[in-house]
Amino acid sequence: MILRTNDMKRETRERMRGGDGRVDLLHLEDAARMKHTRLLARMTLEPGSGIGEHEHVNETEYYIILAGTAEVVDDGKPVTATAGDVVVTGGGASHSIRNAGDTVLDMIALIILD
Repeated sequence: MILRTNDMKRETRERMRGGDGRVDLLHLEDAARMKHTRLLARMTLEPGSGIGEHEHVNETEYYIILAGTAEVVDDGKPVTATAGDVVVTGGGASHSIRNAGDTVLDMIALIILD
C-alpha cells in the first residue's frame, strides 16, 4: 500500500496543549487503522511556536527532528534537539517542545500505546 500525500488529512492546531502559536499537522496515516498507535504525523512549527507541557501515561511519544532547532523540556529539564535527534517521552513523564530557531521546525510525531 502507498499512502499519497494528497490524500492525507491536514490540520492546524492553535496553542496546542497550551503552547504558543500554531502547529501544522500532516497525518501520515489514520491512527484508527494502526494497531497500538494514537498518532503518526509530520508536524511543522514556525519560530516561537510550540506544544505545551503534557504527560504520557500508558503511551510513549517519539519526536523525530527532521530540520530546525527545538527547545524541549523533558520531565522538567530543558534541552536542545536538532535534526537527527529523537525525543522519547513515556512512562508518565511530561514534556513540551518549542521552535527555538529562526527557521521552521519540522518533525515526525509518533505516539504508541503501551
